[in-house]
Amino acid sequence: MADSLFTYDDDPALPGWKRWQLRDDTRFNAFLGPLHVRIEDGAARVRMLPEHQHSNMRENVHGGALLGFMDVALFAAARGLGVLSAGGAVTLDLSAQFIGGGRIGEPLEARIELLRETSRMLFLRGLIVQDDTPVIASFTGTLRKSTPPPSLRS
Repeated sequence: MADSLFTYDDDPALPGWKRWQLRDDTRFNAFLGPLHVRIEDGAARVRMLPEHQHSNMRENVHGGALLGFMDVALFAAARGLGVLSAGGAVTLDLSAQFIGGGRIGEPLEARIELLRETSRMLFLRGLIVQDDTPVIASFTGTLRKSTPPPSLRS
């Protein structure tokens, strides 16, 4: 049921990448546009293309847009890593450190690794990078997996 809320398919425009997108474009996630996910060496790469609507007055990516991207990228990464179905968790915490400015119009990438999975929790950390800028931000997050409905419990 939750997977029907999202699309997660091969992207023909980006071979080797999956396109992860909420089907309902009136929800919060839609402000980021479609995200692209690729798994390499056990870590997830999640990309977005920042546009003018994501900018601050300095013409960089707004910190709030970066925080939103970090949060949503945790779920996209968990989906790509196969530890979570779409919509099957909530964010318990997100800690971020801003290090540099992100440029508008150039792909922004979250590189995320799963630190630990328990029966109810996912612990992840990531870096936001952009082409020649080594690190724009670093972050950690904890997701709590949702309890399956009684009909799906073993």
